[in-house]
Amino acid sequence: MAKLTFPEDFLWGASTSAFQIEGSPFANGAGQSIWYRYAHTPGNILNGDTPDIACDHYNRWKEDISLMKKLGLRGYRFSISWPRIYPEGRGKINEAALDFYDHLIDELLNANIEPVVMLYHWDLPGALQDVGGWTNDDIVKWYEEYANTLFKKFSDRVKKWLTFDEPLSFVAGGYLTGEMPPGLKDIYATGHAMQNVLLAHANTVKLYHNEYYNGKIGITIGIKPIYPASNSSADKKAVKRVSFINQLFLDPIFFGKYPKDAKKYFNDDELASILCGNDFVKVKCPMDFLAVNYFSRGVVKNDPRIPILGASEVKTDAQYTETNWEVYPEGIYDVLKWVHERYNPREIYITSNGSAFTDKVERESVHDKNRLEYLKAHIIQTHRAIQEGINLRGYFVWSLMDNFELKSGYSKRFGLIYVDYPTQKRIIKDSGKWYAKTISNNEIQI
Repeated sequence: MAKLTFPEDFLWGASTSAFQIEGSPFANGAGQSIWYRYAHTPGNILNGDTPDIACDHYNRWKEDISLMKKLGLRGYRFSISWPRIYPEGRGKINEAALDFYDHLIDELLNANIEPVVMLYHWDLPGALQDVGGWTNDDIVKWYEEYANTLFKKFSDRVKKWLTFDEPLSFVAGGYLTGEMPPGLKDIYATGHAMQNVLLAHANTVKLYHNEYYNGKIGITIGIKPIYPASNSSADKKAVKRVSFINQLFLDPIFFGKYPKDAKKYFNDDELASILCGNDFVKVKCPMDFLAVNYFSRGVVKNDPRIPILGASEVKTDAQYTETNWEVYPEGIYDVLKWVHERYNPREIYITSNGSAFTDKVERESVHDKNRLEYLKAHIIQTHRAIQEGINLRGYFVWSLMDNFELKSGYSKRFGLIYVDYPTQKRIIKDSGKWYAKTISNNEIQI
């Protein structure tokens, strides 16, 4: 049986986000988030679920860190809740919220787990949405103020920071398709929000580099690689059109401009002026690392009926997860190779990779074979990338535990740890036990 060994300093971890696990949305003076509002609007979330309790991590964080220690995690990527820190989004700081994360970080370090902090994982303060949210140009300075507060408080112990999680997801979902808060369908608002997120990211990276010198900062981009449904030239051209989406944030950050065909795809002078205006050069900035989220691929065919991109996605004969995502492990290798060749970041991390399958508790155990095999197959592909010289420095499973999965509520489980929501009992799944062994040995057997 062959063994695949990883670099000694490889950062094995798991990820979560604040509003998906913490619960207690208004504890100790916290403010309302846009996800709280969205989840409490009838019809938005499956079964009427809300994140009000979630995994009760806000009260059970010590227990959860003890479970992380059992898993042998070397790193834990979590987000900090902006509306906890600034209940009104700006102005007065909520010291009780800072204390919560202060204790969390200390306990992680005591357990020899490196804290990797995501500044923004989609839970914008509702008070800021009331004045335009990401379409208000002042949000750039509000975000910078929020980030600087966290840098001042935690940079002595936190050495890895992320500005945003999957910005295209919350910008397009919130402002274009309406499938996420604030639930708008406005292409001009989408362009405006994209520009402000890019500026907020760039300004914050520059702030960190100018004021704090003992850590690293990057961003997490979700990438879904696109493949043709056939070898026809029409389908291959469709791939190029759709793949453009993966460059929408990365090209500005690394090259200071949108992909060359941006104006053609946007096909609107007003939108192009928003996206490609005079401020655009300001979004280019050197980062210390790039983080990538990968879950599945897309297979597309040419379809003239579809506006702008002229392509539609087709289903293959492969295995699919409960979220209807194809299991395609080679895709994570292709993403790493593409990022390395196109952008050549200093370091790369996978900050979310995982799958939702139906889990069943049997005699205090959860035998989640499909998830275990999913993780193993994807980790094999990350090792392949490392062997080819790609500077992948860490891998984080999404997610540490089952949680509130956006519009799906509690119906989809991604966790290494099973959460029985009525009792809040935690059970490490077979996939978690396997992952713990992988971390301990720093290798997998194939």
